[in-house]
Amino acid sequence: MKPVRTLATALAEGSLVLDGGLSDQLRAQGCDLSDDLWSARLLDDAPEQIEAAHAAYVRAGAQVLITASYQATYEGFARRGVGRDRASRLLADSVALARRAGAGVGREIWVAASVGPYGAMLADGGEYRGRYGLSVRELERFHRPRIETLAAAGPDVLALETVPDTDEAEALLRAAEGCGVPVWLSYTVAGDRTRAGQPLAEAFALAAGEDDVIAVGVNCCDPSDADHAVALAASATRKPVVVYPNTGEKWDATTKGWVGEEQGVGEGRGEGPLPPLFTSDRVRGWQSAGARLLGGCCRVGPARIADIAALLDAERGNG
Repeated sequence: MKPVRTLATALAEGSLVLDGGLSDQLRAQGCDLSDDLWSARLLDDAPEQIEAAHAAYVRAGAQVLITASYQATYEGFARRGVGRDRASRLLADSVALARRAGAGVGREIWVAASVGPYGAMLADGGEYRGRYGLSVRELERFHRPRIETLAAAGPDVLALETVPDTDEAEALLRAAEGCGVPVWLSYTVAGDRTRAGQPLAEAFALAAGEDDVIAVGVNCCDPSDADHAVALAASATRKPVVVYPNTGEKWDATTKGWVGEEQGVGEGRGEGPLPPLFTSDRVRGWQSAGARLLGGCCRVGPARIADIAALLDAERGNG
């Protein structure tokens, strides 16, 4: 059941808690994510695991669930022998699974359909580089069919996420135009630039005049990079900001693992309330700078999201 309020209305009233890294919870459940489709493989092989992972974040206090469609593309499914009709059903299922996980919990849960970048389909770390050698028009043609299918499944918002450069951002915004579902645009960044090296102020400005864009921000980046980016996104667009960084580690596409893992960052290792780079003070800083959707990306599991939820509840006077 869809929430009574639109996500845009809820954001105008205050901050909401995003979920964390879906893959982290799936691994904690014992799932093998070594396939090029990553978590999207489970849409076909074990959808109950995806619903269970979403439910874990709901129990942690997440109010917005991001679907398992980040790496789900027609091209990626085709390489695995999944036909177009079946792929369309799996994309729609990603929305239904998140919706079911949030049903009957006694509070509003919004569903964000993930639209990952072209580099996610390549499964070679390309989303952290951008500049694929494709034109904006070619990227728009790649993204449009998936966006149309996801939009038809009835999410509350499309999460155009982990975008590495302005060309792909422009293509995604074009592809989503007229789909009937609002979007948020979230870049992955390094310092004060996109992964492809463009100034963030210019990157955020692409969304400034887009009425369908209800939030702009960053994800899957170092938390310290998010500090400056949140304020910049707010000033460049005058829109609510979305922020869900990772824990500061780097993805190695060759080994398919995280480099620079901090002691005590992983779930279940007896860590404190928040890891060293993901502190409560930092979360409050993002909120003060204009963040209204706050959560985590890779390496941020339900325990971290529970901490953020508790922090926001205390500020609302509910804790």
